[in-house]
Amino acid sequence: MLEILKKRWFLVSLAVLIPSGLLIGMQPSLAPHIGLLKSALPPRAVTAIVLFLMSLSLNSRQLGESLRSPGPVLWAATVNYGFIPLAALGIMSFQLVKDFQFGLIIAAVVPCTMAAASVWTRKAKGNDAVSLLVTVTTNGLCFLITPFWLYMATRSSVSSEGWVAMLVWRLVLAVLIPAFIGQLLRLSSRVAAFADGNKTVIGVVAQSCILVIVLTAACDAGSRLNGDAGSPTLLAVLLVWGSCVALHLAAMAVGVTGGRLFRFRREDIVAVAFSSSQKTLPIGVLLATDPEMLGNPDLGIPFAVFPILMYHASQLFIDTVIADRFAEKAAATEKTPATADADTTPAGEDAG
Repeated sequence: MLEILKKRWFLVSLAVLIPSGLLIGMQPSLAPHIGLLKSALPPRAVTAIVLFLMSLSLNSRQLGESLRSPGPVLWAATVNYGFIPLAALGIMSFQLVKDFQFGLIIAAVVPCTMAAASVWTRKAKGNDAVSLLVTVTTNGLCFLITPFWLYMATRSSVSSEGWVAMLVWRLVLAVLIPAFIGQLLRLSSRVAAFADGNKTVIGVVAQSCILVIVLTAACDAGSRLNGDAGSPTLLAVLLVWGSCVALHLAAMAVGVTGGRLFRFRREDIVAVAFSSSQKTLPIGVLLATDPEMLGNPDLGIPFAVFPILMYHASQLFIDTVIADRFAEKAAATEKTPATADADTTPAGEDAG
């Protein structure tokens, strides 16, 4: 049990903090304290800290090999930033709660995870240099691509002029600049050695900051649940959760199928599977919990955060199982080299 808690402490914390925040928010007497918490820890500042810490622990010197053969990276980024948003736009209108509509599209248009894609790729015996470059590429372009997709999804509801320019600028401040500073500091060999030697500690601090944002968002949702006739029903929750799982699995299937058609190596297909389908949590939570980021104070608050949480939690559980399956197949192939040598099919056919 302790070993499970050690490995899955973040998911356990999410499972505890979300209902706790809802219960806290439903207590009117605690409303002033929730306001103080939000004032002391504004989402934009906390997100910037998270992105800085994640970037600081990201070793981008492994990218040379993937740059020489960019096909898998381009395909994974296309699925992550093209297929998933388009699919989300297609099912957005079927959601039963307006907040869930915006939450689902936010979950779909944020970039790839900063760390999980590479971790799961490595666990599945894939090429983590590919997943790392997809992470760097999608996060580096999020200040342009994410606003485009959000505008396409919310243009009929946006009330403020110049919203896209404002969103671009705020994503630059909250995402691009902190990530750039983190990588800039890594140019110092001492800083890089410190970050690599304390990667676990840095990751725990970053995830703890995310949990603070999640708790605040859950408290906001709880205050709205208290006597709100428009609160989500169980059917609405199940529908949006199923939509998140479907988007993730569909993106992974498209990524793997395309990798086979393009005749990528097995290791590259594994990397594409995870990096094309995973989505980051901190940027999604920021967009869902800051009404100004959507250009309309009435959009997506506070229940829009839940599809982001559902997508993230689901991908971690699902990809754990899939990574184990990939690793088992890789181990079986290594044990039978004669069979592998005799096989005339493309190397990429082994993945999936």
